[in-house]
Amino acid sequence: MEIIKAQRLILASNSPRRKFIMQNAGYKFDIVVSEFAERTSSDPVETAVNNAEGKALDVWNRLGDEKAAVLGADTVVFLEKRILGKPADAQDAKKMLRELSGKTHRVITAYAVAWAGGLNSGYSVSEVTFKGLSDKLIEDYVASGLPLDKAGAYGIQDGFPLVDTYTGSIDNIIGLPLSDVRKLLDGILKK
Repeated sequence: MEIIKAQRLILASNSPRRKFIMQNAGYKFDIVVSEFAERTSSDPVETAVNNAEGKALDVWNRLGDEKAAVLGADTVVFLEKRILGKPADAQDAKKMLRELSGKTHRVITAYAVAWAGGLNSGYSVSEVTFKGLSDKLIEDYVASGLPLDKAGAYGIQDGFPLVDTYTGSIDNIIGLPLSDVRKLLDGILKK
């Protein structure tokens, strides 16, 4: 039996960064924000994959559209055996940035697509090494408001000199590993 490919793409995220990556790649999609309650375990990959799958399935089940494919994603910053989520407030953001200063951490972004053919998921891992951050840089960055809605309290794309080096996909660090997601979507979406 041939599986009918999806005709409509839904992004289960209100992230401006994911929206930008998908638009820049030429995808046409609608946004339906997931109501899935994110969960954290001690394993960063398990956390990211479970959250991405939960977000995609939540929107897929609520829509009930057999012609839709729903893309969910979750990004986790992992430093010294613990997950750094989104900061609770400015003080929390400063604390996280001080912890990241001068150290290497991993960024794991998981992605999942729920569609009539089932649930497909994967993840990408990048390593990021921060420069030693001065108190002034941390204060200025947090005062900009930019780190307050991001895992690990930073965005590599924000224009502040935080990162010394990184390995892997910059799109993964920003929030969606486009080359991996494109391969998955190419097998699911009707052209």
